[in-house]
Amino acid sequence: MKIKTLTLAAAITVGLVGAAEARDQIRVVGSSTVFPFSTAVAEQFGKSTRFSTPVVESTGTGGGMKLFCSGVGEDHPDVTNASRRMKKSEFEACTTNGIDITEVKVGFDGIVIANAKRGPDLNLSLEQIFLALATEIPQGGKLVANPNKMWSDIDPSLPAQKIEVLGPPPTSGTRDAFVEIAMEGGCKTLAGAADLGLKKKACHAVREDGVYIEAGENDNLIVQKLEANPAAYGIFGFSFLDQNADKLKGATVDGTVPAFEEIAAGNYPVSRSLFFYVKQQHVGVIPGIQEFVTEFTSEDAWGPDGYLIDKGLIPLPDTDRAAMAKQAQGLQPLSM
Repeated sequence: MKIKTLTLAAAITVGLVGAAEARDQIRVVGSSTVFPFSTAVAEQFGKSTRFSTPVVESTGTGGGMKLFCSGVGEDHPDVTNASRRMKKSEFEACTTNGIDITEVKVGFDGIVIANAKRGPDLNLSLEQIFLALATEIPQGGKLVANPNKMWSDIDPSLPAQKIEVLGPPPTSGTRDAFVEIAMEGGCKTLAGAADLGLKKKACHAVREDGVYIEAGENDNLIVQKLEANPAAYGIFGFSFLDQNADKLKGATVDGTVPAFEEIAAGNYPVSRSLFFYVKQQHVGVIPGIQEFVTEFTSEDAWGPDGYLIDKGLIPLPDTDRAAMAKQAQGLQPLSM
């Protein structure tokens, strides 16, 4: 994907959304990871401007993309949050429905494996994460159904307790990023993986035998379940660990703890970029979209001392942030 300048033809299409004038609140959908950041911006925006406070829904990245790309008009959302970059298929769905998009990279986040403070410490490698959660693993020169039931089955140094992991469903951008970074990363390190022809699909396949439990798009619910069950682990964004540091602790991955400084420095291995996408056809029709984007990309919000940092956002480097703010506030369109 690359960014190009907004054309007159794209600007003219704004006039096609006359029906959207019936709605005076910005509607935001998408990622549960970006949800707390977007909500904080919406609340500040509602307090500090003449516009209504935007409505922010946590639908998951995939669900948000589907809603966002389904059409133009007041029945369709104006902005979608994403904990991964928009896929080519999603971009094409938007384009087919006459939607022009501005992409905004918000900052960074880590994906953590966390448990209750009173539970055992966990020090994992990417390889061990794959061996714990993959549908099939190499054994005896062939692929077999994952036999690992206990963490200690993978390595005697790991806790002698049942593997029980609560995580997001396939519609989640966190799930997409986790399988791409952690699962595939661990898969590639396995001895003999190449000889067995372990392809991306096999590396991404998460077991469905009850060890991995899909816990929906509500990360706060996972936090509550971990508090109740110290033997279980949860997968979610670093911001939720940061906000619940009095209750939870994160597993070390490849020798690095999930901490703000480690993610910002690029040392923590399971980290990703966060985004939101703006529907250009709704700008100037639904009141306040341009101003909402400006608030989100202001230094007071996403800068190193901004209020989103208190929510757990890892900011972009200064030069990247300045360039992205210019791109976002100029509503430059995304194109393939």
